[in-house]
Amino acid sequence: MRFYIETLGCPKNAVDSEVLESLLQSHGHQPASASQEADVVLVNTCGFIDAAKEESISTILAFAARKRNGQRLMAFGCLAERFREELVRSIPELDQVLGVGQGQELLRILDRQEGACKETSPVLRRPQQSASAYLKIADGCDARCAFCSIPLIKGPARSREPEEVVSEACYLVAHGVKEIVLVAQDLTAYGLDLGRRDALADLIERVLEAAPELRWLRLMYAYPNRVTPRLIQVMSAYPQVCHYLDLPLQHAHPAVLRRMNRPHDAAGTREVIIALREAMPDIALRSGFIVGYPGESRHEFQTLLDFLEEMELDRVGFFTYSRESGTCAAGLPQQLSARVKRARFSRAMSHQERIARRISARQVGRVLDLLVEGDLRTSPNGRAGEMSHPLVCRSYRDAPEVDGLVFCAGEAHVGDMIRGRVVAAMDHDLLAVQE
Repeated sequence: MRFYIETLGCPKNAVDSEVLESLLQSHGHQPASASQEADVVLVNTCGFIDAAKEESISTILAFAARKRNGQRLMAFGCLAERFREELVRSIPELDQVLGVGQGQELLRILDRQEGACKETSPVLRRPQQSASAYLKIADGCDARCAFCSIPLIKGPARSREPEEVVSEACYLVAHGVKEIVLVAQDLTAYGLDLGRRDALADLIERVLEAAPELRWLRLMYAYPNRVTPRLIQVMSAYPQVCHYLDLPLQHAHPAVLRRMNRPHDAAGTREVIIALREAMPDIALRSGFIVGYPGESRHEFQTLLDFLEEMELDRVGFFTYSRESGTCAAGLPQQLSARVKRARFSRAMSHQERIARRISARQVGRVLDLLVEGDLRTSPNGRAGEMSHPLVCRSYRDAPEVDGLVFCAGEAHVGDMIRGRVVAAMDHDLLAVQE
């Protein structure tokens, strides 16, 4: 049977799709290059916020409209987990709706249709044709952020055993991966459910000792109140660890953070950022913030802008508050209007753009290690104005898919690691020449 997987949402969903693809292939099912060629189309849905839900439903409906006789359409993942009955009722073209972590059940369904009867066994996923790969070290979340539906979808935090993570890391490196990005709902909660403290720092050391040829190890999604001195020490001690950290702060005013049920010690957050920069002066920090949260006053919003000006975070994403059913925040008073939320989003974006330009300008003259991801000369979408810097690269400062790029003049192949000297800066991207 030929299958096609469409993946929506975050990097953690991408890992789930890769695992599922490997599992299906291990049982003789073959991937199709396009949905029209597949016997079964699988949509890995996202249900985090309204925009993600709408994208998932629109994608399912698009596949339903193109569904041919004999083809099966299935949805799985976060949206399917949380709104299974609604999807079944509203989209009759769906042949199956499965939730989170039901790859084995899907496999049994397809094997029954094929008349197969095979024993299932754990399968290491096949890395995509890329020099970078996400590695999920835990799933679920024990935090009870008032605005977030992840615990409703994923359940409590469940850490993978370190031996399993190390084995997968070694497998990825052996198959050509140069950058591994560790992901979880909260990396710094890793191991707490297993009764272990500072388990993330221990895991980093074990991965790098087992796979010393790994060039980059990147950390995403780390709660600031769990960034320990030992974690900072390990990050600074190993050259393979990218001097990069994603700290999802969500806001900067203590009162808003309390209403969010988030760590509200703003002074503590500043201390963590200072400690990270003292240990790694070149560290790039990324964060995400919600604007327009229920009850957010003009003063509270201005506090956020002032914090951004003071901290000068390298990479920032903004989200307008999305009222999610089943969350505590959905019932809070003083829900702000869509107009106010849009205005604050626009103002925050403009404010951060000015900061980003200053930070980008400081990179000029630096010599950086670059991971080559593409060549505009071989791309049908290459733009003539960029052909003087045809190599599409990322530096340690740039996480896959969410941050900027470095366009470099030189000769190299996709997947190579090269050195480039930054010669010019744009708002988010850089221009470099190969050293």
